[in-house]
Amino acid sequence: MERGLLQALPLSPPPENLSSRQPRMRGCLFLLSHLPSFSSSIDAGLPNKAAAGRSALRSACAMVYHAGNRGAWHPHPGARRHRHRISLSSNMSKTAHAGSEPTFYFHDYETFGISPAKDRPAQFAGIRTDGDFNLIGEPLVIYCKPPADYLPEPEACLITGITPQKAMKDGLCEADFIRQIHEQFATPGTCVLGYNSIRFDDEVTRYTLYRNFYDPYAYAWQNGNSRWDILDMLRACYALRPEGIEWAFDEEGKPSFKLEKLTVANGVAHANAHDALSDVLATIEMAKLVKKAQPKLFGYLFDLRNKNKVKALIDVVTMKPLVHVSGMFSPWQGCASWVSPLAWHPSNQNAVIMVDLTRDPTPLIELTSEEIRERLYTKKEELGELAGIPVKLVHINKCPVLAPAATLTAERADQLGIDREQCRKSLDLLRAHPEVREKLVEVFNQEFAGSNDGDPDTQLYAGFFGHGDKSTMDLVRATPADLLGEREFAFTDSRLPEMLFRYRARNWPHTLSETEQKRWRLHCSDYFSRRLPDYVPRLEALAEQNQGNERNFAILKSLYHYLENL
Repeated sequence: MERGLLQALPLSPPPENLSSRQPRMRGCLFLLSHLPSFSSSIDAGLPNKAAAGRSALRSACAMVYHAGNRGAWHPHPGARRHRHRISLSSNMSKTAHAGSEPTFYFHDYETFGISPAKDRPAQFAGIRTDGDFNLIGEPLVIYCKPPADYLPEPEACLITGITPQKAMKDGLCEADFIRQIHEQFATPGTCVLGYNSIRFDDEVTRYTLYRNFYDPYAYAWQNGNSRWDILDMLRACYALRPEGIEWAFDEEGKPSFKLEKLTVANGVAHANAHDALSDVLATIEMAKLVKKAQPKLFGYLFDLRNKNKVKALIDVVTMKPLVHVSGMFSPWQGCASWVSPLAWHPSNQNAVIMVDLTRDPTPLIELTSEEIRERLYTKKEELGELAGIPVKLVHINKCPVLAPAATLTAERADQLGIDREQCRKSLDLLRAHPEVREKLVEVFNQEFAGSNDGDPDTQLYAGFFGHGDKSTMDLVRATPADLLGEREFAFTDSRLPEMLFRYRARNWPHTLSETEQKRWRLHCSDYFSRRLPDYVPRLEALAEQNQGNERNFAILKSLYHYLENL
C-alpha cells in the first residue's frame, strides 16, 4: 500500500534548514477545538495513519510556544544568499547595457492571498529592459517568508503552487525582500510596470513598503520615475485599434484579456502561468507586439503616465465626452464606453467624476444625493429591478485610458455594440440638467470612510506621514536590527510605534526582550483565534474537493502540516 503523505513528512522536528532559529510558535491550545474534524477529512484516502496523524497534531497543538519570526535569523540588513539570478537563454532577447536612458522594469508578484492590505507576497520576479524591450542585466527572482502572524490563503496556494514551506526554505524575511525590490524600482528613470499592476501589484508594493518603513509612493514619481500597466494597454488596443494582434475569447465569445489566453493566441511562450518570472517574460512579449502593431496608440497611452496629460483632456465645464477603456465596462463592449466628466472629486484632486453615456442618466436627475449614494454602493445583484448608477471615478494618477471621443470610430463602436444614439441622448440630458453636477459632488462628499479596524497593517490610506516621521522612518531602516529596541524614535503618527514593534518581531525576533516576546505571542494568538474558525473549514472543504487531484491535494497537505508546525 502506498505510503501516505502524512507518514512521509516529519511531524515534530522543524525542517533542517530552520533548526538554528530562535524558538517560535509550535502550536496553540485553541487549535484543539478546531482541527480534529479537519484532520479526519484531510487524511481521507491515506491508509493506516489518520489516528496517528491526529495524535501528532494534538501533541503539537498542546504545546505552549514562543512566537518567532519564520526564517529571518540572519543579521540586519540581511543576507543575499536567497537572491536568485536567472540566466536567460540567448534566443529570448538581446541583452542591452544599462545606461542613463530611461528604462522599463517589468515585474510580477505571486501572493498568498488577494488582499494587498491583509495578505503577503510569496514571490517576486522583475526584469529591466530598454525602451525597445531588450533585457538589461539578469532577472531578479526572490521569495518572501510568510510572517509568524499570518496564514496563507489555501486558494492562492492552489493557483500559484507556492506553499509556505517553499517560501520558508527559499525566501527572505520581508524587510530584505522589499529592500531588494525597492533598489530596482527606485533606480532613476525607471518606469515600473506589469500586467494588472496598477490595481494589484502596485498595491502589494505599497503595503509592503509601508510595513517596512519606506515611503510607499516615492519610487513611482521621484527621479523621473513612473508606473504603467500593460493590461489596460491591451484592452485599449482591442477596443480602439485591434488590427495586428490575435485576440482571445472565452467560451461565451467574450474577449478575454487573461495573459495566459493572449499568449496562446499570439504564439508567445508562457509555459508556467502564475509563475512570476514566466508571467513577466510573457508580459514583455505582449508589450512588444502592441508596440509593433500599433506604435501610435502605444506612444499615446505611454504618455498618459503623466497625470497632467490626462488632466488636459478633461473639461468638466462643457462635459466634453471622451472615450474611456476600463475593466469596469463589459467585455462584450470591449471594456470601452463614451463618458462625460461632470466634476472633480471634492476631496481627491486626482479623481474626476464621470458618467457612462451608454446608460440612461435619468436616475441621476430623479434621485436625491442620498439615494444615489445608496445605490452606488449597493452590489449589482442586490439592486434587483432598481436601475444602477452610471457613475465611476477616474483617477488621473493611475494611467487611465482616456482619449478624444472620435478615437473610437463609429464603425468600431457599432462592432462593439455601443449604442451611439443612447450616448447622444445621455449627453444632451446631462447638459440640460447641470444640477446633477452638484448632486454628485455631494454624493462623494459623503463617501464611505472605509474599513478602520484599528490594525496599522491595513491603514496605509489613513493619512500621509509627515516630513518628521518620514525622516525618522529612514533612521529606523538604517539602524542595525539589534539596536532597534534600544533606541527611541520620536514618532508623531500613532500608527508607527506598533508598526515598529511588528517590524522587529517579524524580521528579527531574536532581538525582542522577554516582555516583548510575551507581547508578540499574545498578538499571534489573537490573530489565530480570529482566523482559524473560518480557515480550517475552508481547508477541510478544499481537501475533500481535491482528493482526486494529486497536485492540489499535496499543496493542501502542506498547508495542513504548516498548521501543525506553527
